[in-house]
Amino acid sequence: MTTEQPGTAESATATYVFAVCRQLDPAALTGLAGLADGFPVRGLRFGSLTAVVQHVPAAEFTEDAWQQRLSDREELEHCARAHHDVVTAAAACGPTAPLALATLYRGDERARQALEPDADRFAAVLARIEGHAEWGVKVYLPAAAPGPGSHRSGGGAGRAYLERKRGLHRAREQHHDRALQTAEDIDTALSRLATATRRLRPHGPELTGEKHRLQILNATYLVSSVRVRRLLEAVAGLRHRTGADVEVSGPWVPYSFVGEV
Repeated sequence: MTTEQPGTAESATATYVFAVCRQLDPAALTGLAGLADGFPVRGLRFGSLTAVVQHVPAAEFTEDAWQQRLSDREELEHCARAHHDVVTAAAACGPTAPLALATLYRGDERARQALEPDADRFAAVLARIEGHAEWGVKVYLPAAAPGPGSHRSGGGAGRAYLERKRGLHRAREQHHDRALQTAEDIDTALSRLATATRRLRPHGPELTGEKHRLQILNATYLVSSVRVRRLLEAVAGLRHRTGADVEVSGPWVPYSFVGEV
């Protein structure tokens, strides 16, 4: 999040920056609400590049106001959705580098001054992602069977209980090893088709809501448009070969591959 104290008594608006691109058709932004009613989403030139911006009421977008806004789940979702809608519309015109949510400056001129020193870095990012999209892949396997209960009994029954416990422990270890190997195999196969990849931490059951499936891979791939068909064919083959549930989402604006811009 990049914020400045955006307003003074004399300044009614601040400038919110959604993204940076090379070319922008103003018609692509027509009708977008952005983050503030009554202010159009528009382009702001700096050098050979264009920032996608919107005036917002300065008093409603101070740093304290942002902190309150982002701590409210519904408000956070609203802001993130509005930000994404603008970025997606701009990306329809050509390669687009999204900026972080809540990138805000005191005005257009201050935004230009802040962005211009990074013009070369923006240009390099736009060249790298041109003709590409981001594809997310999540892979699941059935969860391991639960262990034996805590009931104990003497003699042979106790020994049988311990043997069952050892057997289940070995089975869990084998299941874990298989999960790791399956995740590596799938990631390796898909990475061959990608220009860049990012492995993210797999989500646990508390986030996925899945009690009977274990997420073993959570990754995202920057894929050229000419390789998308091969990517989807590879996913179908990996489902069949590994028996894993492989979920694919995309194409997305390549948020994960624009670096810290």
